[in-house]
Amino acid sequence: MAVEHADALVIGVGVSGAAVAYHLARRGFRRVIAFEALTPAAGATGRAAGIVSEQLWDRWDVEVVRESKAEYAVLAARGAPGAYRTNGFVRWTSDDAVADALRERVAELRSWGVDVRSIEPSELSRLLPAVRTDDLLEIAYAPTDAVVAPSTLAEAYVTEGRRLGVEWRLVSPVGKVLGGSGSWSWSIRGTTYTSPVAIVAAGAWSKQLLQASGFPLPLAPYRTQAAVLTVPDGVPESAPSFDDLDSDVYARPEENGRLLAGDGTERVEADPATFVPTGDPEFVAHLAESFQERLPGWAEAKLVRAWAGVCVATPDRRALVGPVAGAPGLYTITGFNGFGVMRAGGAAARLAEVIAGGGEAAAARLATVSPARFSGRLPSFTPHDGFTLQAGDDPEF
Repeated sequence: MAVEHADALVIGVGVSGAAVAYHLARRGFRRVIAFEALTPAAGATGRAAGIVSEQLWDRWDVEVVRESKAEYAVLAARGAPGAYRTNGFVRWTSDDAVADALRERVAELRSWGVDVRSIEPSELSRLLPAVRTDDLLEIAYAPTDAVVAPSTLAEAYVTEGRRLGVEWRLVSPVGKVLGGSGSWSWSIRGTTYTSPVAIVAAGAWSKQLLQASGFPLPLAPYRTQAAVLTVPDGVPESAPSFDDLDSDVYARPEENGRLLAGDGTERVEADPATFVPTGDPEFVAHLAESFQERLPGWAEAKLVRAWAGVCVATPDRRALVGPVAGAPGLYTITGFNGFGVMRAGGAAARLAEVIAGGGEAAAARLATVSPARFSGRLPSFTPHDGFTLQAGDDPEF
């Protein structure tokens, strides 16, 4: 078997893996080889909603999303104009307890420098004329939040990475990350690729790959659903994305006056090899009921297609980004609980800094998501729903 050496091996070319490879090349890694079983963004990235919001849970989330937004805007300006645009993001509720929690979250986000504010129903009606506002108790609006085209974004990273010398090995058979003597290897098609550095960025497959390498981490792939709808009067692309906290339905405008909507999180672990990739009738019916209740102006929306993808949960709803404990040279970037596209650019840049030897300062920038926090234990847990108001410290969320 032939042997080839590299400075770094990246396993998985969704948006996270593509971004890591790109950032490693930017930091002077001369030979970065990235492997993907299919094509870029063929997994969860290509099925993601593409909402990029700073309305998240803690300072780390906010900072990383902010870094990602800035990077995505640059990539779009370089030659992927459809990859990124600012349209804002609004959340609302008619529930007293949730309204109190949302007000608290707005105040906390503002203290971290997030451009978000509470707005009146009249302003929401101007932003989204289809929405019924008579019973809403709290509405939060972030005008600088954005949307991206996840597949286009991943392709932009591939294009930029190729210019820097990254080798993309696409449609590659699934292999196994093996370690020993300070080196990691990945064997496919009669060739073994070796490197002192390997990064598992395989999305829903990360759990299996890490288990096979002998360094398991607490991850739970789970199925979630989305759909594209046509709206009778169309949806302007300038309309904000939104999250109805009462029905747990989110949506964002698409091209050609369409709307991408989702919820559909299943609180059970899924097998990425055998999950049902089509949307369930119950999910589509829930969207229709939610629209009828809260968006009567769009109640006659027609289904174009519905699908499912597999995201990856962690016990505390924080990602796993950084070195794997007890495995020198092995890193992972996974477990984003359905928010990988939001964080990929910033998280990948921080990980590349650590891999390049950034020292304690670089490690501190990943401390809150370090895989080492679960070293030696694999707690059982249940995947949680999407745009919650809190992270996983409270089991109710």
